[in-house]
Amino acid sequence: MTDQSLRGFLDMVEKDFPADFVRIKGPVRRELDITSTVFEFERNGKSPVVMFENVEGFDNPVVTNVSGNRRLLAAAVGVAPDDLPLAYRERCQNYTPVELVGDAPWQELVLEGDDVDLTKLPIPLHFQVDAAPYITAGQITARDPETGVDTVGFHRLMLKGKNRLGLSLHSRRRMYEFHRRAEARGEALPATIVIGIHPIHYMGSMAYHYPPNVRKYEIIGALFGEPYRVARCRTADLEVPYGAEIVIEGEILAETREPEGPFGEFTGYASYRSTENVFVAKRIQMRKDAIFHSVASGTAGDHILVSSISREAEILNALRRNLPNVTAVHVPLCTVGALMAIIQMKKTAEGQPKQAIMAALGTEFYVKTIVVVDEDVDIFNLSDVMWAVSTRARADKDITLIHGAMGAILDPTSDPVDHTLTKVGIDATKPTGRDFAERLTIADEQRSRVQQLLKSAGVTF
Repeated sequence: MTDQSLRGFLDMVEKDFPADFVRIKGPVRRELDITSTVFEFERNGKSPVVMFENVEGFDNPVVTNVSGNRRLLAAAVGVAPDDLPLAYRERCQNYTPVELVGDAPWQELVLEGDDVDLTKLPIPLHFQVDAAPYITAGQITARDPETGVDTVGFHRLMLKGKNRLGLSLHSRRRMYEFHRRAEARGEALPATIVIGIHPIHYMGSMAYHYPPNVRKYEIIGALFGEPYRVARCRTADLEVPYGAEIVIEGEILAETREPEGPFGEFTGYASYRSTENVFVAKRIQMRKDAIFHSVASGTAGDHILVSSISREAEILNALRRNLPNVTAVHVPLCTVGALMAIIQMKKTAEGQPKQAIMAALGTEFYVKTIVVVDEDVDIFNLSDVMWAVSTRARADKDITLIHGAMGAILDPTSDPVDHTLTKVGIDATKPTGRDFAERLTIADEQRSRVQQLLKSAGVTF
């Protein structure tokens, strides 16, 4: 039986990847220090899990960058890093019913009434521009008022007071629709915020394309390869992860809007766009020694890697239905894990790259640039991808523009009113049916020979 808790993942990292687990024992401020530390590691090519044991003015430690390292996420799933999107795609389709468990560790401490005080949690201020400290690792769970099927996902949560959080449902997906349906009835939407759970949960929660009667928990269980263990909280009989650290119960108010933001979003810009919803906390349940989990915001890998992997899998899944010769998909972190996708295929006929471009853009509306390349191009190496664009794409024939397409509300290039924009597809594959320039290559055996020569000369990389 897998340890499905955040602590189980942290134990695995500290045991099997000690170089990727950093404990900081000295005092840090909750203002700016925590997320800035993650970016400092990234500037030096590192992405460890970071545990802050002493946050000034607070009792709970803070862990961050839990989901910023592809190798660690792959290890949690049990596959090689390059195989992660394919494993995600295949497992997410094996919906697995949950296992309802009784008493959960997060029920150790219960705070209600005047004892509810979110300001006692070490919620970080991530960037100077942020309007307030933000809960970034909070997963909100709620049920469809019409069908009773629940969902769970990320939504930014701005600290407004002891029991009040501002939130934005800008993804316009299921949670937005659930709240709209409740509000149409004149009702608030009962919801819970869960903090401190296994990164496989986060990966499963990012799945978007699945039947409306399927629970996200069933997808998360599929990723674990076993039923996801959940426990029932007191708000509307909502079920939340058994292994969670903190559970905040309450509701998203109806007919209530308050200013929320700005917040340092995944695009690398301060975002003032928001649906301006309000969550009111009624109860906090937590472990007595709870670890507060924070996701480093902005363009940090911790913020965008999981969405990058889920988009790779979703696009691959859609393309493989009609184009089995598509071999891989990559959504690079340097394009904020969302706005660009690279498709690798073994082209057998002209027109296939354009078909892939249209299918990919129809699958993931955040993506606005698609590049299709041949099998000999390394899609994880943007230098190789741009070499293919520069030497194989003809601007007059191989670039496709799609005007008035649906864009992401947080994309600063989308129309401020209707959020549409122009999307582009680039066919950077070689033409079929005729000889094309031969690419220069170095055989693997020759590389091995040179590597041995360099090693004997004392050269290391």
